[in-house]
Amino acid sequence: MDSTLREGEQTPGVSFTVDQKLEIARILDSIGVSMIEAGHPNVAPDVHEAVKRIVKLKREGVIGRAEIVAHSRAARVDIDVAAELEPDRIAIFYGVSDIHLKFKHRKSREEALSVIGEMIEYARGYGVKVRFTAEDATRADYEFLREVVRVARDAGADRVSIADTVGIATPYAMRKLFARLVSDIANIEFDVHAHNDLGLAVANSLAAVEGGATIIHVTVGGLGERAGIAPLEQVAVALKRHYGLDVVDLRGIVKLSRLVERYSGIPIPPTAPVVGENAFVHKAGIHVAGVLSNPETYEPYPPEWVGRSRDYTIDKYTGRKAVEARLERLGVKIDEKELAEVLRRIKERSEARWLRDEDLLVIVEEVTGRRYLLRPPEHIEALVTVRCESNVYTTSVARRLSIIPGVEEVVEVTGENDIVLRVSARNPIELNQIIEAVRSTRGVRSTYTMLVLRRLDTRGTRQ
Repeated sequence: MDSTLREGEQTPGVSFTVDQKLEIARILDSIGVSMIEAGHPNVAPDVHEAVKRIVKLKREGVIGRAEIVAHSRAARVDIDVAAELEPDRIAIFYGVSDIHLKFKHRKSREEALSVIGEMIEYARGYGVKVRFTAEDATRADYEFLREVVRVARDAGADRVSIADTVGIATPYAMRKLFARLVSDIANIEFDVHAHNDLGLAVANSLAAVEGGATIIHVTVGGLGERAGIAPLEQVAVALKRHYGLDVVDLRGIVKLSRLVERYSGIPIPPTAPVVGENAFVHKAGIHVAGVLSNPETYEPYPPEWVGRSRDYTIDKYTGRKAVEARLERLGVKIDEKELAEVLRRIKERSEARWLRDEDLLVIVEEVTGRRYLLRPPEHIEALVTVRCESNVYTTSVARRLSIIPGVEEVVEVTGENDIVLRVSARNPIELNQIIEAVRSTRGVRSTYTMLVLRRLDTRGTRQ
């Protein structure tokens, strides 16, 4: 269950527009999430509008699979507002730890059980499915938590979410807790809502699944209160890698992550698993050599799973095989002696964090004396495609074009266009004059101009 639109928007500094929420919801459904927590409609007018419109998308079939969930306090006013929008499910939450009961709700355990049961029954009266979230469940007394789950089930909830609200659980404790609940209480399914305050949200979520949870709460990028909750992308890949479960289309995860990054304003760290820029970039020479021989030596799963590709840096840590492979990818061949010298010069550049392909080619040119770099033209150069009128001879048009000053080469071609021109000019004004002369030539129907950015002279300078 993805909660980017609810828990994710509770990230400090994050506020999605209604249209952004609709776009995110559509993509979440398209990659196959089971549930979308659309928001808490009684929080603010724009949240109400977003939930309303997302429910409408589901009703119209634009969102085809995902169940739409509206969030609610255990209060009639919240439930009324949520139910009016007709979501698939209302998620009611209430704190169940003694510290929450004493300092937040100011209720006894008995009073809390009464509120929970009454509010779930009230929501069920609208004919909507109900999930109850036992907030701060991992710090609650187990016997009381078990009673909470029974009350929620008997009142009509078909799911109970066990929330590690302050991220305090350990994987061992989480697995044990869920296994006990599943064993002790029948006819109810469990969600896990794990916060990441100690960096254990993914591990705790997987442990809960091993204990019997059937829904994991996630957000894109792990957004949420404080340190957030379990990231969708990490959980989805881990479920496939460790348990063979394909819960979403992993190929859409990177695109979704970049979208949420832009809309939230929260940048993805380079070292973020799955979607970070460095997730499949290798540095140390021995790592690169291993990956070039067999990617499994230093990769836990293929980058193709998530529509990515592997890469490696060129810097002082680089080994011979990495340089050789990079040059081969660039279409450059050098001999063993030249390769050794190139590698030596790379390692001398200890201040460089990362040598770009252009930097590497500069070194190769210095070592070999041959030209490999693409260079900007000294004048403005352009390629102009020409489409001729259907009732004229292409060759006659080509001859007329060839005498225009600035037209360096004329080539007749097959396809949608008939002629390609190579044009050279001293400045933009002159280029425009040449193109206008081409367009005004008798028999020319249309043109398309492409500026030449860089060229590689291959005449005797490249092996």
